Amino acid sequence: MTKQIIAIGGGGFGRNPGEGIIEKYIINQSEEEKPNICFIPTATGDNEAYKVNFYSTFSKLNCSPSHLDFFKRTPDLEKLCFSQDIIFVGGGNTKSMLAVWKDWGLVEILKEAYKSGTIMCGVSAGAICWFEYGITDSWEGELKIINCLGFVSGSCCPHYDEEPKRKPSLKKFLNEGALENCNAIDGGCALHIKDGVENKAIVFAQKKNAYLVNKNDEEIRESPYLREEIF
Repeated sequence: MTKQIIAIGGGGFGRNPGEGIIEKYIINQSEEEKPNICFIPTATGDNEAYKVNFYSTFSKLNCSPSHLDFFKRTPDLEKLCFSQDIIFVGGGNTKSMLAVWKDWGLVEILKEAYKSGTIMCGVSAGAICWFEYGITDSWEGELKIINCLGFVSGSCCPHYDEEPKRKPSLKKFLNEGALENCNAIDGGCALHIKDGVENKAIVFAQKKNAYLVNKNDEEIRESPYLREEIF
């Protein structure tokens, strides 16, 4: 059973509802003819407009969409998650999202589902959460490194080309030795990881990419991943 994570650096239905480029790619990775996909918008406090954008996009694709609320009456998490072929996690405040998940016991459920072949994906907070560490703007004023779920090794920085603080903050973390390396993902790009080792940049907008960024001989180097353009 292939374990898959699709980490989106920025974009998708949150910005362009109904467009569905990366969303169609995600659906096509499932072996099911009409996969079940569940949206988890915890990082925005279950924002209603975000859910509307999710349904307006995925209802046009060959799938069965649903969502998970934590700030209304919460359903049976095991029953819901284990019936999904794909989990999609939205962006927002990563620290707050993980705190809610841990309190409800969702982390262990997601980990079991991932090991059983459920595709895990998401954007921004929903991209970095699957790694050991993520670079987050959960705190006001500065970017910080946060401990994440560790479904795959390493760290992740989304919005790499979109937000001005991203590149200098990552450079600082690497120079200080806080991170050994980092998967940096542009907006309009996703990093598709299979079995924790096979990485490919899935590009759904012009001039975008994903990189493994590290420090080598006092120089910060960006090594681009193999690209697949889908736009």
